[in-house]
Amino acid sequence: MAAKSRPTAADVARRADVGVATVDRVLNGRAPVRKETADRVREAAEAIGYHALPLIRHRTNARNVRNVRLGFVLQKGTDPFYQNVATGLRKELSSRLDVKGKPDIVFVDDITAESLRKKILEVGSRTDAVAVVAIDHPLVVLAVDELNLRKKPVFTLLSGISASGVTGYIGLDSRKVGRTGAFIISKMAGAKGKIATLVGSHRYLGQDLSEMGFRSYFREIGEEARLLETIVNFDNPEVAREVTTSLLDRHADLAAIYNAGGGQDGIVQAIRAHSSGQRPVVVCNDLTDATRPALIDGVISCFLCLPIEAFARAVIDEMVSSIIGIRPAAPNRTLPFDVIFAENLPA
Repeated sequence: MAAKSRPTAADVARRADVGVATVDRVLNGRAPVRKETADRVREAAEAIGYHALPLIRHRTNARNVRNVRLGFVLQKGTDPFYQNVATGLRKELSSRLDVKGKPDIVFVDDITAESLRKKILEVGSRTDAVAVVAIDHPLVVLAVDELNLRKKPVFTLLSGISASGVTGYIGLDSRKVGRTGAFIISKMAGAKGKIATLVGSHRYLGQDLSEMGFRSYFREIGEEARLLETIVNFDNPEVAREVTTSLLDRHADLAAIYNAGGGQDGIVQAIRAHSSGQRPVVVCNDLTDATRPALIDGVISCFLCLPIEAFARAVIDEMVSSIIGIRPAAPNRTLPFDVIFAENLPA
């Protein structure tokens, strides 16, 4: 006899006489649902034994609204990308119906290991859970493991670290990002010319994995010899400008640049200002208002972008779950990324 299939959200919706989107809103607590409607969804879930019933009960019980203190250690506050991430986190937390609180967001301009260690411990001392963008360094690992010993959940964002005390990682599959960048360049730049790779720091495991994925693709298609030695730009626009200018000066056959880190503004400045008029194919991460014009006029060919709204939702969801114990936090939440060209540039 065939095993009975597990009830789905669609089954709950049919029994409650609502749409699947309404069941999703009750489950995720991100948008208002009338109490009568939410109660119908809960009753339907109870009747058919829906697997997410404990979560639905929690969402529909107003007495369970809790104050939560969520802490975030992000990178440079002057970087538009991290400002966009912070805005997304604030918006997502404010939209939750099951918890209330304001995110404690700290930007770290000095990204040395000691500075990050202090900030992680400082934010951890005044919050219930912490999420960090950090380099992989023994001092950072020590700080994370120390918070873990205090029963504080710690999540890594966008780039993992090797601490055993990490609760979970939320971000992209960085190796896939790098291989996608390589695929795009191989199709757009043709089979001739040198290819440069830039990273902010090899201590960002995410960037390191992106570089590895990028190189592995060219190795597999037999074009690894085209790749120049990887250059570190410290995610700094001025350093990125200098190294890009140097690349253009030294390699008249420069066909492409893949930037696995930050500092895109500097790359754009260097290409626009260079006397040769060279326009290599350029693939970067994370479109912002500042870099949008460079995509439109072709200085940058493509952006591989974090979907900030979905990312913020996943981050807040995992952190809240780790605090109030609805379910265990996921050890890894990897999100699909957006591939943006001038032709599909969002409004």
